[in-house]
This record gives sequence, structure tokens and C-alpha cells, in this order.
Amino acid sequence: QGQLVESGGGLVQAGGSLRLSCAASGRSFSGYAMGWFRQAPGRDREFVATISASGSSTYYADSVRGRFTISRDNAKNTVSLQMNSLKPEDTAIYYCAASEVYPFVREGPAGYWGQGTQVTVSS
Repeated sequence: QGQLVESGGGLVQAGGSLRLSCAASGRSFSGYAMGWFRQAPGRDREFVATISASGSSTYYADSVRGRFTISRDNAKNTVSLQMNSLKPEDTAIYYCAASEVYPFVREGPAGYWGQGTQVTVSS
């Protein structure tokens, strides 16, 4: 069984940057679309970004487009999320996910999930 482990979360001031990483193990995810979702306190988990298996195609939520960049390294079995110009409303637990379907903007198609990493943006 494959596993996904996120890292890179933390506390940052508004306007700052963070880079999240997701390391896959147990199997190769090179044939899977990968995605990032987030869940703020009291809210449902929401889609952030997704990338195709080859890395040639990406798709973003309107709220992060232009500020966040998703990328992947299939040789290293990793996916990253570069977050710039962070806002307090970006505060959430960020989750990495894998799916056989691209693009996936809802939780249903995801077959694998990480445990999440906390991102806190102070004003």
C-alpha cells in the first residue's frame, strides 16, 4: 500500500511564502494525478491544486491561482506546492492526495491521502 507524507508547514506572516512537500512511499505514484486540498477550522476540506501524472498539466482553485504553484518529480516520487503571497485566509491543514483521475477537484476520486500539515498565516 502506498503512503503520502506531507512536510513544510509552519507559521508565516501575511505576504510570506512556504513550500510544502509530499513524499510518496510504498509504491510509485508516477501514473497518478496528484493534488493538494486544505481544511480550515470549521470548514469542509476544499480543493487547492492538482497536477497530471506527467506533470504537463495543472489546475488551481480560483482562490490560489497566480499565487500557488504545484509541481512534481516522478523520479523522486514527490509533489510540491509553492505558496507565495500568503494570506490569513490560507490558514488550514494542507493535505496531499493521489488519484487515478485527472483533474480531480473533489475528494471522491482520491484513493490516497496524507495526514496533513498545518499552515498558519498571521496578519
